[in-house]
Amino acid sequence: MSAVIEQKKQLVEEITEKFRASQTSVVVDYRGLDVAEVTALRKELRDAGIDFKVYKNTMTRRAVEAAELTDLSEVLVGPTAIAFSNDDVVAPARILNNFMKEHEALEIKGGVIEGKVATLEQIQELAELPNYEGMVSMLLSVLQAPIRNFAYVTKAVAEQKEEQGA
Repeated sequence: MSAVIEQKKQLVEEITEKFRASQTSVVVDYRGLDVAEVTALRKELRDAGIDFKVYKNTMTRRAVEAAELTDLSEVLVGPTAIAFSNDDVVAPARILNNFMKEHEALEIKGGVIEGKVATLEQIQELAELPNYEGMVSMLLSVLQAPIRNFAYVTKAVAEQKEEQGA
């Protein structure tokens, strides 16, 4: 009996560490998805470097308490899977949100973003953000705009001077 209890303690510690180490954790209800759909979802998440696991809710609740994320306990009802991302904050929310649009059976319940419990709305807002490359591109275009505008004005002034000189 003590071996079983020890295994459960190790599992709770593993889940707790995953919550603490991850940038983003998204909790989903996968009820209604068939095996092929879950397999496709797992592959898509794995390709993005995201760990997707199904744990018993009782073990997850204990891990959530240990990680001081007790507000997340209320969404741990029914079949629950968790996507953990250690590197990319946006990727799990974006992938799960896009998958949810194609498969209505998948439901995002909540999650944790950078150590703080997040609501469904916050996760969906996060999913709408562009990826890192998109954000860098947007930043560069904003930084280039004043220089570009200055070049246009300079060119216009030069052309005007040429017309006046001719």
